[in-house]
Amino acid sequence: MTKFINEKQVSELTGLAVQTLRNWRFQKRGFPYCKVGSSIRYSFEDVMSYMERRKIKTEA
Repeated sequence: MTKFINEKQVSELTGLAVQTLRNWRFQKRGFPYCKVGSSIRYSFEDVMSYMERRKIKTEA
């Protein structure tokens, strides 16, 4: 079963401001999301996948 999290939880998980998430939704950027009534929810797996795809590998 898919776990859904709210924008505050996404903010805490990623370090992005809640306002950034709101701006991205308005601009149709960032994480995929679901809207149920007035509630916004993000799939935990989608958020983690998005972040993983943007990982910059360094030589260590």
